[in-house]
Amino acid sequence: MVRTYALLAWTWTRAAAAYPASFALMVVLGCVTAALDIAVIMVVFANTTTLAGFSRDEVLFLYGTAGLAFTICDLLVSNLDRISQHIRAGTFDTFLIRPVGAWIQIATDRFVPTRLGRVALAATVLGYSLGALDLDWRRLWMVPVMVATGVVIFSALWTLAGALQFLLTDAPEVSSAFTYGTQQLTQYPFSVYSRDLVRGVTYVLPLAFVNWQPGLYVLGRDDPFGTPGFMRFLGPAAALVLALTAGLAWRRGIRRYRSTGS
Repeated sequence: MVRTYALLAWTWTRAAAAYPASFALMVVLGCVTAALDIAVIMVVFANTTTLAGFSRDEVLFLYGTAGLAFTICDLLVSNLDRISQHIRAGTFDTFLIRPVGAWIQIATDRFVPTRLGRVALAATVLGYSLGALDLDWRRLWMVPVMVATGVVIFSALWTLAGALQFLLTDAPEVSSAFTYGTQQLTQYPFSVYSRDLVRGVTYVLPLAFVNWQPGLYVLGRDDPFGTPGFMRFLGPAAALVLALTAGLAWRRGIRRYRSTGS
């Protein structure tokens, strides 16, 4: 499965690299676009020293961990949001008759390697924040776990959004709400949001386990909403449950699909 994905992604990468000037320009433009979110954080802290009790470097740490996980998914699986286009055009049939899983084919369809610039920028922000913060080194093992958990959670959300498009074939904004919309939530400390919203993204849609709950452990902070300490370590379990749910939804979507006959 991994080898097949890599081969398909490499095919699109070679095609993009055939035009080096365009490739480099798109990488730079991707970095500039992503840098706008960081600029917003800088503007906020140009007028205050803390945001909901968190310092600038702590916010950058939360942004970096969530941003790195999200940009990796944006690079690897974001093309799942194009399913509705294939369904409407009748081209989804071709993915089903090939000896490769439809999920892998859709994820690598028109693979965009220039999004690597966004991954590099998010990694740079995370690296800076880790260097700027005085963290307990014994807690740093959680950082790669956070990123891996975030990758699984965001991938599952993209898969769920893709599965939903088998039912709502003309609602691409649903994917954006599930993916880019949820990523916007994780850019800031959850203490800036209402208690009800935080409960929803903790117990229903487990976005809190991308960077908030484990991030509190790394930073040595108490949860302002009073959740128990063991919640800091439930990220992998929450990601597994969401991934299994997304897998089941995807399988149901495939079974529900009816060919256009083209």
